[in-house]
Amino acid sequence: MCRVLKISESGYYRWLKNRSKPTARVLLSVAIKEILDEHPDNDNYGVSRMKTALEQSGIIVSKRTVYRAMSEMKLLHRRRTPHGTTKATTEIQDRENLIKRDFTAEKPLQKLLSDITEIQCSDGKLYLSAVLDCYNGEILSVAMDDNMKKELCIKTVKDLALQYGRSRLAGAIFHSDRGSQYTSEAFRNALKEAGLIQSLSGTGHCFDNARMESFFATLKKEKIYRIAAYKRTREEVKTIVFRYIFVYYNRIRITTTNPIGLPPVAYREWAKANTLPAA
Repeated sequence: MCRVLKISESGYYRWLKNRSKPTARVLLSVAIKEILDEHPDNDNYGVSRMKTALEQSGIIVSKRTVYRAMSEMKLLHRRRTPHGTTKATTEIQDRENLIKRDFTAEKPLQKLLSDITEIQCSDGKLYLSAVLDCYNGEILSVAMDDNMKKELCIKTVKDLALQYGRSRLAGAIFHSDRGSQYTSEAFRNALKEAGLIQSLSGTGHCFDNARMESFFATLKKEKIYRIAAYKRTREEVKTIVFRYIFVYYNRIRITTTNPIGLPPVAYREWAKANTLPAA
């Protein structure tokens, strides 16, 4: 038989010996399944994030291999394309824009981003205001209400100040769009009391606050749309959003913009532990 098939006898017996062993693809599929089972929201992971999760587990494979495995397991997600995306203009940026689309920071509480998004619930709209730290992508403060008046944004800032204190926030840049909430005198006073320096996007320049808008897009894709928020009450959605942000997003979810994909809190703690004292 070996002569007919043009294979060596040793090769044939090696095949007999190993055919009951799981293949590398099977082992990879098991590892992927284990990562998904670690947390319910991990089923949102795409190819890049799954590759990082595998590397954190000590499994080094190519992105193409992960893609093929996830495709066979029917785990690939259809990309959601937003409609009516605002195009950036070439106007000169307003002098009050201190961020200028540089969403990196060398230390925590150096550059903060904020914005408001709306969520349709069964009993009306829920408005969410959040603050993101550019250093590690951590969401520091969240406020939700049934309206998007300036008081919602002011509460977000006051909660931030209560949590971190004026001494730690002093001199930090607080960036947002030019909505009436953020340009109101009351909001500016809240920033001043917290020791924050205001920065504003250019008029009609959605990309001036792109990283904050990216977080909201992730929140809606990974949680809001999947729970069918429009069928749930505001109070139900509030609880789900708080849990997603402060338990999963900040502490568990892989963040590809951080070194080795560390979640925001894990990266902040790691960086603090590994920072050498000044000479």
